[in-house]
Amino acid sequence: MDSAPADTPDPEDPLPDDEAQDSPEKPQASPEESTLPPDDVAAIDELGKVYQALKDELAKVIIGQEEVVEQLAICLFSRGHALLMGVPGLAKTLLVSSVGECMDLSFSRIQFTPDLMPADITGTDIIQESAVTGKREFEYIKGPVFANLLLADEINRAPAKTQSALLEAMQENKVTALGHTYDLDQPFFVLATQNPIEQEGTYPLPEAQLDRFMFLVEVDYPSEDEERRIARETTGVDRSRLNALVTGQEVLEFQKLVRRMPVPDHIYDYAVELVRKTRPNSDDAPSWIKEYVGWGAGPRAVQYLVLGAKGRAALRGNYMASLEDIEAVAVPVLTHRVITNFAAESQGMTSKRVVERLIEEMRED
Repeated sequence: MDSAPADTPDPEDPLPDDEAQDSPEKPQASPEESTLPPDDVAAIDELGKVYQALKDELAKVIIGQEEVVEQLAICLFSRGHALLMGVPGLAKTLLVSSVGECMDLSFSRIQFTPDLMPADITGTDIIQESAVTGKREFEYIKGPVFANLLLADEINRAPAKTQSALLEAMQENKVTALGHTYDLDQPFFVLATQNPIEQEGTYPLPEAQLDRFMFLVEVDYPSEDEERRIARETTGVDRSRLNALVTGQEVLEFQKLVRRMPVPDHIYDYAVELVRKTRPNSDDAPSWIKEYVGWGAGPRAVQYLVLGAKGRAALRGNYMASLEDIEAVAVPVLTHRVITNFAAESQGMTSKRVVERLIEEMRED
């Protein structure tokens, strides 16, 4: 399908450009080989412990879905937003609310419906009588978007006008209402769930809004063994509350740590080359991309590829992003940014398959 180009990234929030290093001989750097200062090395070790504790805590209520949990954690600690897609009944909402429980953050949930209005998300002015002057004055009542962790449940069941109410909050971390601008508390994450657009009562998300999500996280059916465990472990006594493992201030410090992760020059080159190959009007694109893709990924995809690689490396206790990290995050970063055309749809070539094929071809080169 044809679509307008996504907005360009915020120039005031660029990727750090001072951490590029020479390409290492080994895929991962040891503490001695890393250019990180000792305090950052210790912080990465601490982040690894927090991540493991987070996985253990979530495992009390979420069975399986290890890759989904890792991708959510990468987004959270990389200062990104995530869109979870899957059919109803796969515990998407439970997973997001459980993440909120495991962090000492304010949590808010919006159930998107066809009649939801933008003011139901951002808030609105109402007339109140002042206790001091006795005059009737407008007072701004904040909406549920004013939270550290916002669950936008079934986001594609509301029309585009309502969905777009999140755009400014997701990109600028602020809300403008009736001429006044209000800053959102930090950290701020949007974790949205989406049902497949083939289902009744759903609206496709605008490409500009899709581009604001760092990852498209696909939540699939559990395996047979996992489904057996679900049947056994979730039909008994009620679960206990989860423990809060990390504070908002700690999350902010870990986000800064991820930004400081060193990245070899060849990783930047790989990210740029991969994204440019998704664009059918680019000289770098293979002939089959020109045949199957209507619109490719924009510069924000390059940023998120690098940030995702940094976040994955840090969570796994590595001290430098590697090619393995960037390949691992390429599918969730690019799938929702590559728009296929009718020729692709007629031959079953999905956006995900396009990204996977590009990675395979670049690996062979």
